[in-house]
Amino acid sequence: MPSLFRLFAALPLWLLHGLGAAMGWLVFALSPTYRRRFVANAAQAGYSFAQVRAAVGHAGRMVFEMPRIWLGQLPQCDMVNGEVVEQAYARGKGIVFLTPHLGCFEMSVQAAARRWSARHGEITVLYRPARQGWLAQILETARNRPGVSAVPTTLAGVRQMIKALRQGAAVGLLPDQVPPHGLGIWSPFFGRDAYTMTLAARLVLQTGAAVIVARCERKSWGRGYTLYLEELSVPESQSLEATVWQINAAMEAAIHQCPQQYLWGYGRYKQPREDKA
Repeated sequence: MPSLFRLFAALPLWLLHGLGAAMGWLVFALSPTYRRRFVANAAQAGYSFAQVRAAVGHAGRMVFEMPRIWLGQLPQCDMVNGEVVEQAYARGKGIVFLTPHLGCFEMSVQAAARRWSARHGEITVLYRPARQGWLAQILETARNRPGVSAVPTTLAGVRQMIKALRQGAAVGLLPDQVPPHGLGIWSPFFGRDAYTMTLAARLVLQTGAAVIVARCERKSWGRGYTLYLEELSVPESQSLEATVWQINAAMEAAIHQCPQQYLWGYGRYKQPREDKA
């Protein structure tokens, strides 16, 4: 399997996206459970299947592009509104980059690190170690590319994120990921309560860091990506619950910008698991 990953990492992006789109539709056709969840989640957000059907192929593109993002030469990524990041770094309180499961979220941190890590330090991201030994080894190598520091989803990892923010550096999170039981609260997401992580909100309220919402969209025909950046103003005196709600609303707004590339098949409304780690 590692050899296959490295083979895929060397393939051109247009081919990976073509293969991924085909696989996305194959999985959609063969899995009734996935298909129902995809349609239900899109409907919850106000979209018909016809409006977001392209997201079926984009889910497959996400899987097939990962070896290239993790192990290969990084594709071209244009950047829109990068000045908000420059301004946030200048304030010296660090940055919390937030991105939903939309487009190539793995590319978001790589593109940001390529642009700013030399001047402002590594971007720290959380990851859950894979259970398969071969995949764990690949992930450890891939997510610690130049300018990126991956830390485990443990108390020690969270402490490293806080330390990075206090030093004026940046961290990155996917706040629409369902956390383990006890690490989140129920908060509205597209009008329905979803178990939502509190970590992003706690980091912001505890450190006063700037919040940057990042959205990395795929261009057509494997021509690369475009990273859109927007600052989210979070009052320091705001409650934890209100901040979590505000972050969820910001993720909704980002998804509305490009619903055709969101992972509608993700189990956003599932019950949290018990963390046995």
